[in-house]
Amino acid sequence: MKPPKPQSRPDRVSLWRYLKLFRQDLLSAQPQRLYRAWMAEFRTPFFRSYMINQPDLVDEVLKKRPDDFPKSHRISEGLRPLLGESVFLTNGAVWKRQRRIIDPAFEGGRLKDTFPAMRAAADACVDRLRPLVGTQVECEQVTSHAAADVIFRTLFSVPIEHDIAAQVFDRFRTYQREQPLLNLAAFVPLPRWLPRFHSRKTRKTAQEIRSLIAKLTKDRAAAIAAHRAPDDLATKIMTTPDLETGKCFEPEEMVDQVAIFFLAGHETSASALAWTLYLMALYPEWQERLAKEAEALDDRSFAVMSKLKLSRDVFREALRLYPPVPMMVRQASCPEKFRNRDIPKDSQIVISPWHLHRQERLWDNPDGFDPNRWGTENGKTCQREAYIPFSTGPRVCPGAGFAMVEGPLILSTLLRHFRFETIPEKTPVPVAHLTVRSRDGIWLRVVER
Repeated sequence: MKPPKPQSRPDRVSLWRYLKLFRQDLLSAQPQRLYRAWMAEFRTPFFRSYMINQPDLVDEVLKKRPDDFPKSHRISEGLRPLLGESVFLTNGAVWKRQRRIIDPAFEGGRLKDTFPAMRAAADACVDRLRPLVGTQVECEQVTSHAAADVIFRTLFSVPIEHDIAAQVFDRFRTYQREQPLLNLAAFVPLPRWLPRFHSRKTRKTAQEIRSLIAKLTKDRAAAIAAHRAPDDLATKIMTTPDLETGKCFEPEEMVDQVAIFFLAGHETSASALAWTLYLMALYPEWQERLAKEAEALDDRSFAVMSKLKLSRDVFREALRLYPPVPMMVRQASCPEKFRNRDIPKDSQIVISPWHLHRQERLWDNPDGFDPNRWGTENGKTCQREAYIPFSTGPRVCPGAGFAMVEGPLILSTLLRHFRFETIPEKTPVPVAHLTVRSRDGIWLRVVER
């Protein structure tokens, strides 16, 4: 039994058909041959872009020469109403300054400090799920709630039930479904001055979210000034000066950064956790092994994470099969030559974790669920060379370590208390929204252990 994946389009379709498929779902718009290709060129009367699916080319773009391949401004335009000039969208000196301020908050020692908040969010998730035992549950809603709770507890020391946190969460659910990961501007070279045609509802929802975040950051700034702020991630980031300029984030900049922390830290974790729960239901023998391992959670200290090895391997495998961000787009700042192909300046370079993680020439059993692969030579090699759920290089997600504690912890906590079962008539179909989600949700039956 293979985990579900989108139905790839035929290798040849008309431009009109491709654009229609793309608008419906980025993943199913791509042809099957991309799972074997080292590189592919997308050429239409309007644009040219290149997908690279070969590890050394990915390294060239993301690790060796990242300044020569900045983030595409076309992608930035699609997310700017919510994210402004956040670290996710900026390039060059602005981005480097932002990372110098942000990175210290996510250093290894801080994970131990944030662990109690993560543990409290995991326990709260169990409490919310217990009244639903015996029913069919849409797991993406469950994991979204849990991941948002983690973000607010670790960032602002408030639970998701906090008035402003609850409002941000509610509005973000609206934003998530109406805003695709990549808008048409990513693939059609519209002039930068041309409006990007965000819907009025998208712009309104983004502004509401930013206004709520601005209230949280303003309150925190006042608490910092009064020397009564908790020692959480928001305080750490707001009080860390750039080592080169000595300046901290301005209030508007902090709103931008909190917006991306919420999007990246909540949306991606929710996606990964929901797919992991589905995989556990699909492979009950693995679910039982993790439930047994979860007995270690009697230890409530950070040291328990070293005992959740199976949970970590399962979560890592779910990230391989369903990477939350399925594609990343860079822009060639000068002419290039990849695999003897001339790449014109300003071409779009598409790096697809979705395809790289299933590259048939690299992975053993690429479409299969096999958490044991991480102990094999093939798995270890591919983990180094072809596994980028958090990107790689200088722009690797600063919260990667955070996510690899949060995911296995919540997964183990849920499996300790509940068993999840598939519903035959509700097999999830992965599609790309802001992250890889299921077209009609991930529905599972919840049974008390």
